Amino acid sequence: MKDLTVSTLIAVFEEIFGRGVFWTMVTVAALVTLAYVYVLVRDRSVSWRKFLLAQLSMPVGAVAAVWFVMVMTHSQLSDIGGPIDVIVLLAVAVLGAVGMAILVYTLESLLGSTRTERRLDP
Repeated sequence: MKDLTVSTLIAVFEEIFGRGVFWTMVTVAALVTLAYVYVLVRDRSVSWRKFLLAQLSMPVGAVAAVWFVMVMTHSQLSDIGGPIDVIVLLAVAVLGAVGMAILVYTLESLLGSTRTERRLDP
């Protein structure tokens, strides 16, 4: 593997997760991203109360992402062999945390209560 291309990465991820699971993850990520952009455009501002709840959910997302990758690759934490394994595992945790925060914020905005938040006008 001399060249790292998008098609090579797609082939590797399809091999790791399976074709169906990989493309399902891509589709879900795209839908959540579109819903998040819709919420931001619709609300025209960030709700800091919802943002705080989203941040509190980030550790759950990090652990879930690492667990998911460990299950899909049939690995354990004892299989970590070097610095690159730690870097990849940390990257998976960060992506899982950010993804969970975006998901929670979006769901709270779309499914949350319809009452408007008080604004503090000076």
